[in-house]
Amino acid sequence: MTFSLLILLVSTAAIFFCCEAFTNGVEWLGVRLKLGQTATGTILAALGTALPEGVVTLVATAFADNPAQQSIGIGAAMGGPLVLATIAYAVVGGALLANRRAPHLSTEDRRRLSGNQIAFLGIFAIKLGIGLVAFAWKPWLGCFFLAAYALYLRAEFQHSGEVHEGELHPLKIRRRAANPHLGWILLQCFGAAAIIFAASHFFVTELDQLAPALGIEPQLMALFVSPVATELPEILNAVIWVRQGKQKLALANISGAMMIQATIPTSFGVFFTPWMLDRALQFSGLATAAAILYLIFLFRRDRVQPMAMAQVGWAFVAFVMAVLLL
Repeated sequence: MTFSLLILLVSTAAIFFCCEAFTNGVEWLGVRLKLGQTATGTILAALGTALPEGVVTLVATAFADNPAQQSIGIGAAMGGPLVLATIAYAVVGGALLANRRAPHLSTEDRRRLSGNQIAFLGIFAIKLGIGLVAFAWKPWLGCFFLAAYALYLRAEFQHSGEVHEGELHPLKIRRRAANPHLGWILLQCFGAAAIIFAASHFFVTELDQLAPALGIEPQLMALFVSPVATELPEILNAVIWVRQGKQKLALANISGAMMIQATIPTSFGVFFTPWMLDRALQFSGLATAAAILYLIFLFRRDRVQPMAMAQVGWAFVAFVMAVLLL
């Protein structure tokens, strides 16, 4: 047990420090590709931290030896959006409060963020709905989710030329270079992402092994703890950017990661499993939808209050209580 706790601490430290390098590299990559900060967060940062989880879902669904292993993939595809819509935004709200900052979002920023939430809610409603009924051609709907993400990428790439928040710090592996070569930028991004993925894998593995020692059922660990652990890089990225005064990047990163989680892992689940949701996963879907409706309302207001954003975390608490008590 002591060794497992040590691995958890080391993994958390590795994730945090590599997230610092990753966010720095992604900002430089966005500048080199002439993307706006919102597109940098929703596309580049989100892809770097969320796609490894998509690979985990693919392996759990396409190469599973039994239905129990497939259910892990389905749970990951449902748990990721729940954690991002609730805990991640709540942590950002808390970080804004701790740093005594309110997000300075223009009308256009708020319109795009609320629009992303509306698009996510529409896709998520289909994702939830097809998990309640069985029909022969369901696997073909996996193509719909991939197409939806492709359209989202196209829309995000069209936005550029935004005024950047905060200071662009030197590239960590080339601190003296005023304009580092693209190769160095990619090396830092991919290197940091690889370490984040490996450390996250160790973190989740040790959590699963620690569950019996703590008297926690593996099913409860998979529902309540593992999704939080797998979304830790996105959460830490957002906290780092809030600390640097780059609230737009922080919010865009979570928004983009949510869209990935709503589409790519879901497509794998629909392609390779019956995609039928049990009661606990249905509760997670309802909690996610409720959180998204709240966020849409929040981003449509004239000013986004950090305290109001932090309250979205109660949707995750409600989900936990529903699963445990009902």
